[in-house]
Amino acid sequence: MAFLEDKFGEWKPVSRGAGIAWLCVYALFLLYAYFDSSGFLFPDYVNLIIHEGGHFFFSWFGHTIMILGGTLGELIVPLLCAAAFFWQREALGFAFSIFWFFENFPYIGTYMADARTASLPLVGSEESDWTILFTQWGILAQDQKIGGIMRALGWLGMLATMGWLAYRTRHEAAAKPNRPSW
Repeated sequence: MAFLEDKFGEWKPVSRGAGIAWLCVYALFLLYAYFDSSGFLFPDYVNLIIHEGGHFFFSWFGHTIMILGGTLGELIVPLLCAAAFFWQREALGFAFSIFWFFENFPYIGTYMADARTASLPLVGSEESDWTILFTQWGILAQDQKIGGIMRALGWLGMLATMGWLAYRTRHEAAAKPNRPSW
């Protein structure tokens, strides 16, 4: 993707050790997420706070956007962080923010898939955001399918982020000149 480097500059170097360490952290997180049956992972405590703040922030734009605002907040905050790291050309921060962005998808997908059954605990209301929205949009019967797609997109995005970071780490290691071993 040389066209991006021409426009924005080269990424700052990623040390092999840091790249490998972060890839291990992400791999361990994916194992934790895979074996967790609750659908609510430890980073989702932070995401929940951002979600609730999103309702408040987007309340200025009408009822539907206010309801959607929780999810929008969960997605916009990591994207803003990713944009900041992108402009600074910080590959590790960018990868972390994009991984965080996609980590939200399984959580969101779980709540989407629960729109009809309403078995998951809610904060601050009796009806799920997604029950309200899917009913309003006439797609409540598709909640399971939409939730499954969101979860799959999250997993694919997290794996793609790891692939990109592995590429950056390998690219940096290959770009370093061989040093004399004396």
